[in-house]
Amino acid sequence: MNINAVFQGGGVKGIALAGAVSAVEKLGYGFNQVAGTSSGAIVASLVAAGYKADELRAIIEGTPFHSFLQRAPIFNTKLIGPLARLFIKKGLYSGEALEHWVHRLLLAKGIRTFGDLRPEQLRIIASDISGRKLLVLPDDIAHYGIDPKRLLVAKAVRMSTSIPYFFDPVIIRKRKPMRSQGATFADQFVYIVDGGLLSNFPLWLFDNVDPVSVESLTPTIGFQLVGRGSAKPNPVSGPLSMLKALFSTMLDAHDDHYIQENNRFRTVKIPTHGIGITDFDLTAEQSVELFNAGLQATNKFFGKWKVSDYKDQYYTQVCRMPAPRRPGPPVIQGPVP
Repeated sequence: MNINAVFQGGGVKGIALAGAVSAVEKLGYGFNQVAGTSSGAIVASLVAAGYKADELRAIIEGTPFHSFLQRAPIFNTKLIGPLARLFIKKGLYSGEALEHWVHRLLLAKGIRTFGDLRPEQLRIIASDISGRKLLVLPDDIAHYGIDPKRLLVAKAVRMSTSIPYFFDPVIIRKRKPMRSQGATFADQFVYIVDGGLLSNFPLWLFDNVDPVSVESLTPTIGFQLVGRGSAKPNPVSGPLSMLKALFSTMLDAHDDHYIQENNRFRTVKIPTHGIGITDFDLTAEQSVELFNAGLQATNKFFGKWKVSDYKDQYYTQVCRMPAPRRPGPPVIQGPVP
């Protein structure tokens, strides 16, 4: 049986999502459509490309995540360097290393653009802070004069993972027909950042409220990372550290956000053991701990999960109507032989 999966964002805590994928695979389920925000977009893209659980685990164990924190040596000068980079580039670190890493992994499976995937197989959430709107990629990239099928999957992932002020935003220059008359040079550019700013857990993406379609729908399961983030406080000693504390707190807050009651029946809640979204220097032991947390939480959820119960809950909680009465076992008339 196939399911649709929605993976929540959470920086390096997304390692736990790979554990969830491992559990789903071992339980005998497959993935139909997948979606994600931030680190959830990374996992979703790798699943869509065909990566299996063992491969994902090997990738995690072999990746030094601190290597994603790259910037030119000139910007490493104490205090002044990072501030200068923040002023010039709009981020403390370039997101290019992360994008190239995702690109290489996808290319190994023959995936480069969204055109290499099945239609609507993968959806990624990003935030256009220039236009103040949510983007569902690849479709919404058409608003900027770009063919959705030609959008690089790794570029979309980078957009979704660009934590504000931590990684550089992705900048798109509007095509000529998209520019308004009299616009300044600066108005020609669009800044796109982490999708978690607007929708860190887009569980609604695959919803269909047509009750006729419920019986044949593919169940959607969301994988949410829960926990207060890093157990360590955010030290604030100046404007730079304050910006980091501000945005790490804001994005971490999504992890403890109240799940509406009507989504509990389709949400796997994965504990993240106090690890923060920007703890890129996490140890190998912490990485394994996160992976196992996703594995165990998913096994626990599916241990009680039934398709019939899911459909009944979908009728009442999403479609907002009574579940239909299904025929029970046939009643035998007369004496039983």
